[in-house]
Amino acid sequence: MKRTMIAALAACSILALAGCKQAATGGNSDQNAAAAGGVGALAGTWKADLSTVQIDSKPDTFLLKDGKFTCSTCTPPLEVAADGAMHPMTGRPYADAVSVKVVDDHTVARAAQKGGKETGSSTMKVSPDGNTLTVNWKDSSTPNVPPVTGEFTETRVAAAPAGAHAVSGSWKANKISSVSDDALTETYTVDGDTVTMKSAGQSYTAKLGGPEVPMQGDIGGTTVNVSKVGDNGIRETFHRDGKVVSETTSTLGGDGKLGVVVEDKRSGSTTKYSANKS
Repeated sequence: MKRTMIAALAACSILALAGCKQAATGGNSDQNAAAAGGVGALAGTWKADLSTVQIDSKPDTFLLKDGKFTCSTCTPPLEVAADGAMHPMTGRPYADAVSVKVVDDHTVARAAQKGGKETGSSTMKVSPDGNTLTVNWKDSSTPNVPPVTGEFTETRVAAAPAGAHAVSGSWKANKISSVSDDALTETYTVDGDTVTMKSAGQSYTAKLGGPEVPMQGDIGGTTVNVSKVGDNGIRETFHRDGKVVSETTSTLGGDGKLGVVVEDKRSGSTTKYSANKS
């Protein structure tokens, strides 16, 4: 869910996926909880509650004009011909080719590939009044599992330049409407000072305070290390190419809910939500 949240908050998510999907399996015991200093209380299966999502992010800025699509706020910035053809790209861990196609005067379709295989796609549709952008997206970057899908909306905060497509201008993230059930669910196992997490085809096993370990099922080369926070929380720090790309802090509250804070270090966005134990 952490990776999905970050991906869903960027209108260019399929072009630069965050690579932070995670969770884990299994049960828990009082002995494990004591050995991990209370972290064992996080063990079990958790499902994110979309109604609790709070988004703090900078606007996304696009320009589609004269046959060219530009996203100046994508990481890294993107410029590609809007002709529907796949064009080679560099600097994107989940895509080496990207396409943008104008469907009509209010709709744009995008897709990404890596090694000739689709890793994601999305449709961006502007409302008739021009003030709401609805993005339906699909993340198919994890091998051998069904794609993750979802929908989110953004609100216009800057007008499109004269003569530009309606998708142009600046948009502020508003609401995550839906995400595939399997991506909303994570499972944790705690065995002494070792944490295992699994979700939607990705997983890791790491020691608290230990070194970085690979994210299994992640094609972008993401690694993660896990540290203890307070009496019953953990912080997962995700790395790629020697740099921290995001941090997720998950803490068990007195109400029995898991409070999650996701920080995307590249875009500066922060997302908060709670998850219920199932």
